[in-house]
Amino acid sequence: MRISALVERTGVPLATVKYYLREGLLPPGISTGATQADYTEDHVHRLQVIKALTSAAGLPLQKVKIVLSLIDAPGSDLFSALGQAVASLPPYRDEPATEHPRARALLERIGQLYDPAYPATAQLEHALEAAEEAGIGMSDERLEVYARQIRGIAEYDLQRMGSSELSPVEYAVLGTALYEPVLLAMRRLAHQDIAAKRLGGSAG
Repeated sequence: MRISALVERTGVPLATVKYYLREGLLPPGISTGATQADYTEDHVHRLQVIKALTSAAGLPLQKVKIVLSLIDAPGSDLFSALGQAVASLPPYRDEPATEHPRARALLERIGQLYDPAYPATAQLEHALEAAEEAGIGMSDERLEVYARQIRGIAEYDLQRMGSSELSPVEYAVLGTALYEPVLLAMRRLAHQDIAAKRLGGSAG
């Protein structure tokens, strides 16, 4: 397909497509002349991935480049590649690996891996600290209830990694970036539903 068809298929403006081509986020098309090229379904998919990461997930292009490079060449250490990819997702905390006592206590209590260098560990530490400082620190019971439910979701996700048409890195990154807003919205809607039933409220 011509670049005009690529623009029409994806909804990405022509100037943006050309910018992605210049920056190497989108691979070049198959040259059919001095100023013309053909594009494939792979280009459509790549633009859809970039669009999802920038628009829905809110990643800056610098982080999108990292994710795309890992998708294209994850290397032999898939576990490490997945960690680097997830580290490219917000919220960002560019700080050296250090001890995270709140996160460590929680993860050890529920029997999960504690890795101070993994970005989500610092994210958890800061989230727990913020809750404490606001006067609504999370009890052990609440944390363990959350952990059980979240682990079930994580197990379901990873069980389906091998059955996806996407590469493992692409599946992990897009699943994390695009499913987490769904989880947040569903939690809020569940709160609304339960509150309405208990308190006699109604939609309006």
